[in-house]
Amino acid sequence: MALLVGAALLGLHFCVAGFSQMPLTPVKLRYLTPVSNYLDPYQTQNWKLFAPDPLSENRGILARGKCANGKVTDFFDVTSRYIKAAQESRFFPSRMSRLVTGNVLQLSGGDPVLDDLREQQRAEHKRPLPPTPLEKKMREDTVNFLSRYSLTQMPQVCGGSPKQVQVRVYVEHLPPWSRRHDAKAKSKVEVQDMKWLKVGSL
Repeated sequence: MALLVGAALLGLHFCVAGFSQMPLTPVKLRYLTPVSNYLDPYQTQNWKLFAPDPLSENRGILARGKCANGKVTDFFDVTSRYIKAAQESRFFPSRMSRLVTGNVLQLSGGDPVLDDLREQQRAEHKRPLPPTPLEKKMREDTVNFLSRYSLTQMPQVCGGSPKQVQVRVYVEHLPPWSRRHDAKAKSKVEVQDMKWLKVGSL
């Protein structure tokens, strides 16, 4: 009996994961929030490891605080130590880095269908489709999560009592694999500062 229940739960999990990768449809829009709540952050699916569009970016965040006296601290690297820990343990890596990289991915891209449509509109010099209400809500939730998470990673900032926090998101676009031996090939880094958020509202 326990074996049957376990198999059913495992099958349900794979169905939910498969549903999350479906093209955008009214059904997906309706159930996307509960599906995302179940999968995020540890079970988020990302197929960009594979061709024809393999992932070729480094993503991460920095964060800083603002103290009660108005002093702004230096940026703290939130991402690097967890990526290093994952790289040092190939067989049983920590998934803590996914808490950041998965959410940064949500900031830089939404549904593939809408992303492709907007890219086509830009190529045709048309005004791209504005973000949908769902995309705006997901972006707001993502920034709030990254801000809360950053606070847990720098507990000593402002003596442990910062009033505000700001997240800086960076995406490093790596040179293509075909130019891996080209000394002139350079990475391109995009940086985006999120708005300051009050710690008490997070």
